[in-house]
Amino acid sequence: MSNLPPVHPPRSGFASLYGETLLKVLIPILVVCLLIVVWQVGVWVSGVPQYILPGPIAVAGALFKDWGTLSPALWVTTKITLMSLGLALLGGVGIAVALVQSKWIEIAFYPITVILQVTPIVAIAPLILIYSPSTQVALLICAFLVAFFPILSNMVQGLKSVDHNLLNLFDLYGASRWQTLLYLKLPASLPYFMTGLKIGGGLALIAAVVAEFAAGSAGAGSGLAFRLLEAQFRLNIPRLFAALFLLSCLGVVIFAITSFISWLALHRWHESSLKREN
Repeated sequence: MSNLPPVHPPRSGFASLYGETLLKVLIPILVVCLLIVVWQVGVWVSGVPQYILPGPIAVAGALFKDWGTLSPALWVTTKITLMSLGLALLGGVGIAVALVQSKWIEIAFYPITVILQVTPIVAIAPLILIYSPSTQVALLICAFLVAFFPILSNMVQGLKSVDHNLLNLFDLYGASRWQTLLYLKLPASLPYFMTGLKIGGGLALIAAVVAEFAAGSAGAGSGLAFRLLEAQFRLNIPRLFAALFLLSCLGVVIFAITSFISWLALHRWHESSLKREN
């Protein structure tokens, strides 16, 4: 009889990948659930009143009771965020392509985009509100300006980071400027674009909320930022936490969608998304 331990067949690659993915999902969920339990127990033990710190149960109750008020506001904030992000994608990519076509164009116009980015959006929001035809357009412009620059800067960096040897190869075979852009520069800049997309998605949501704070918009077409202020003024702290929860969920969903898009675009060929063997 041999004393060697039995040899077990290796797990299949699919099973290993499935188990790892499941752990990556379950562990954060368990940690969040544990924090919620600690929060609720802490509220019970300390006896702190709801108008100072509501527990998760009270927040869930406010979310259910005020859903008719919070859900339209959630849709308004979501619409402004997605529209501003879409405009930022179109504008950022388009202007980045135009800037890298000529060194003199970049020298002339890139500082203007930097000035727009470093100027606090709260400072220029009153001017935007004065010159915009409506409050919703003003909110859209504010969110667009904040989300625009990360996409532009990442796209410019990606278009300028193409391997010079590949550029020389395209020149050797007589490729036109547009062929080089379409078949070399744009694919090579895709990882940079995806980074800008993930950053811009989060900033668009932040800017939409900050712009609504600055605008002070109210009424049926108001977003979650106004509902936050309204709950604060009325000392309805459970509703305030419920609105914060919806904003957090919206941010997580946007990040998850942009991360998934990035994975779809890069997981087959780029080093940042390839799974290492060791």
